[in-house]
Amino acid sequence: MMKINVIWSLFCIIVPLAFGELKVGFYDSSCPKAESIVNKLVQNRFDRDKTITAALLRLHFHDCAVRGCDASILINSTTSNTAEKEAGANNDVRGFDLIDEVKENLESACPSTVSCADIITLATRTAVALSGGPKYQVPTGRRDGLVSNVDDVTIPGPFQPVSVISQFFNRNLSLTTQEMVTLFGAHTVGVAHCGLFASRLSSPDPTMDPVLKAKLVKLCSRGGDPSTPLDQNTSLLVDNDFYQQILAKKGVLQIDQQLALDKSTKGFVTDLASDEAKFQKSFANAMVKMGSVDVLVGSQGEIRKKCSVFNKRS
Repeated sequence: MMKINVIWSLFCIIVPLAFGELKVGFYDSSCPKAESIVNKLVQNRFDRDKTITAALLRLHFHDCAVRGCDASILINSTTSNTAEKEAGANNDVRGFDLIDEVKENLESACPSTVSCADIITLATRTAVALSGGPKYQVPTGRRDGLVSNVDDVTIPGPFQPVSVISQFFNRNLSLTTQEMVTLFGAHTVGVAHCGLFASRLSSPDPTMDPVLKAKLVKLCSRGGDPSTPLDQNTSLLVDNDFYQQILAKKGVLQIDQQLALDKSTKGFVTDLASDEAKFQKSFANAMVKMGSVDVLVGSQGEIRKKCSVFNKRS
């Protein structure tokens, strides 16, 4: 049963208290209620919409995968700049309104103190725990970036081979192949539209379970590009069921299924599929590491007053 109330003084995952110049409890003095405000507003949204966890996980990853975790994905385009939001890879990214709501509340409590980059990280952490995933601490102290350019977005799509995606994770996020496979576990609460897997339905595909294929063919024949859960079993829980599904040839996306078949990743998939506790711990550690890559700290960047626009320069 999904645990709704999260007790933040108890943690099943222990992470370092400091990560570079980030540290757990960064706002304890400057904005003591920062994390409780984030937790409350994410809880409120989660109570109405449990798919917010998938939205925040994707938002967090798509932010960190470009120029590091600096909230550059939140910036709106202007007449002189097309921002990251407009990239094809970010078409269905959502959760911006929740981040804006949290920021507005934090600005009222502690003006110009808590960064949008930290809000994304904290909100995602909270949502993961609410969805039955690990409860873990995240170091904070990130600053917001000063650049957001659509041309910087090079996130590979789900049709790319494992080798290409693994290279991207290593190059852009400093993550190993094992950590990449672990973070793909976020797909346990994700969905995909027919357009992203229709090619697997139009021709024989021995890597897809025939019962699943028949179900997806029926779904996609309705038209309108409907969506389906990437984990057909526990689609609202952050657990290791995703790995069990892809080992049973029930991966919806081509890349998901290939993780269970490629020799460089199959062993990691099998390992995580057989050990829920290991998945929970590994997922928390990988999320903390991803969220700490190439961050701006100290006097770098800025603390935006509004997450969707850069601060005005004097």
